[in-house]
Amino acid sequence: MRRQNRVEILGIGVDSVNMVEAIAIIEEFIANGKPSIVVTADASGIVAAQTDEHWRKIMEDADLVTPDSVGVLWAAGKVGSPLEERVSGVDIVEKLAELSAKKGYRLYFLGAAPGVAQAAANALSSRFPGTVIGGVQDGYFSAAEVPEIVARIREVKPDVLFVAMGIPKQEMFITEHMNEIAAKVSIGVGGSFDVFSGNVKRAPKFVQNLRMEWLWRLIQNPRKWRKVATLPKFWWLVMRSGRRA
Repeated sequence: MRRQNRVEILGIGVDSVNMVEAIAIIEEFIANGKPSIVVTADASGIVAAQTDEHWRKIMEDADLVTPDSVGVLWAAGKVGSPLEERVSGVDIVEKLAELSAKKGYRLYFLGAAPGVAQAAANALSSRFPGTVIGGVQDGYFSAAEVPEIVARIREVKPDVLFVAMGIPKQEMFITEHMNEIAAKVSIGVGGSFDVFSGNVKRAPKFVQNLRMEWLWRLIQNPRKWRKVATLPKFWWLVMRSGRRA
């Protein structure tokens, strides 16, 4: 399996890839057919990995780890290994939906509140006619329902499984059930379904270009303050590691 050069940030390896390269690698995973996991790494996830060994191991073992925040790009520059651009979960979902319409990749949407995954799938299907939606399932299910849901997804034989449960819950679900589900690629995509369903409006391009999308998200959803609150700690940890180097 192809392995990219990784930039180490606070002990976590992030692949040095841009969006075009990341999608090409994911397509290689699909062609290979062996279950693979893609992690989109943001600053809060890297901070969490400093104290959560299970989550850290998932990130270390992931087949592809993309840089999914301005903070990660900044940190890579600080350690002397600049990354070209942000490769976010929401953009990966969009690109793969477009490729599904062209190449027939079967997609499965798992997670978010009732109705959101279906709305996201419908929106992407309308935007990219021919997108192959293998199935949808919201994230509001009990532990007792998991075996049935896993069996249902496996029966669909998805090329790509999108899981929207938030970091690191979504990645833990993937790693626990990845081989049983046997999707060719599984990707944790956070709040992407909310964006495509229209529940959350994505920042305008000029805000994205200013690298202030995190602030836009906080304004849209103040409940994300806990995640944003990890940014000062991330900054401090990166600066401290630089002084020790």
